Amino acid sequence: MAGSLGEFLQEQRQHAQLSLRQLADRAGVSNPYLSQIERGLRRPSADVLQQIAKGLRISAEALYVRAGLLDHAEGISTVEDAVLSDAALSDRQKRVLLDLYQTFRTESMPDTGEG
Repeated sequence: MAGSLGEFLQEQRQHAQLSLRQLADRAGVSNPYLSQIERGLRRPSADVLQQIAKGLRISAEALYVRAGLLDHAEGISTVEDAVLSDAALSDRQKRVLLDLYQTFRTESMPDTGEG
């Protein structure tokens, strides 16, 4: 998986229909620095990866795994993380899925007898 972080970032950015400059602005990093990360010339810190993840609206864990900061087993481990890291889904689709998931979870909780 070495060297794939940059390709993964570029793929996620393109799925989000963002230019390099737009993502750099969203993530609070410079355009040249983000370009260097995508080309595999720079290795970003966990903090920078978190900022980029926020800019892409995906889970930071997905980027940590790609960057080798987390083992895959420690990476995407929840339904929420999986939904948030799926670049094929729009923000609206992610919200709807997470809302629906939370509704199912709430309905499956034992009744406390209140109300």
